[in-house]
Amino acid sequence: MHKEQISIRIANPSDAQKLLELYAPYVENTAITFEHIVPTVEEFANKINHILTKYPYLVATENEQIVGYAYAGIFRKQAAYNWAVEVTIYVRQDKKQLGIGKNLYKTLETILAAQNVLNLNACIAYLDNDDEYLTKDSVHFHEHVGYKLAGRFRQCGYKFERWYDIIWMEKHIGEHICAPCTVIAFPQIRTQFPSLQ
Repeated sequence: MHKEQISIRIANPSDAQKLLELYAPYVENTAITFEHIVPTVEEFANKINHILTKYPYLVATENEQIVGYAYAGIFRKQAAYNWAVEVTIYVRQDKKQLGIGKNLYKTLETILAAQNVLNLNACIAYLDNDDEYLTKDSVHFHEHVGYKLAGRFRQCGYKFERWYDIIWMEKHIGEHICAPCTVIAFPQIRTQFPSLQ
């Protein structure tokens, strides 16, 4: 597969079923997400709608089949955190290491930069030694696309009858200055990205 075969567009609630099919194996078989129960299609659709009120939610498709998704969400609710977001990405398990995640994140960063976001934060499940539910693939991927370790919380997630750490990784995509530009909600700049509609 060539990267040129992958298209990226903005998600919509009607994608919820297909996105859930991609996400469910991560819930059921991995510690990559700390969710224990697969969300409903309605819950997933509502989350897409909610995120799109302020931030981008993107899907990657190959031959019109969804093979990955990425989105940004609120980092903390207080106003001082307006310039920081938490990013999330999932790629279909049989489509990893094909450039899909990198392309999703590149597009996400372009949009977030246009919104005047400065800090990207990723929360990643972690163990010193891999087990059957968790490897360091996500850490290596984020390192590859420019994220750096920011902190670690130990034994804070319990799944599959064992405790997992989390690490936070961060990437800055803009300059931190006094009086930074106001962060613009995604719907206000969506038309700047006609190729993603």
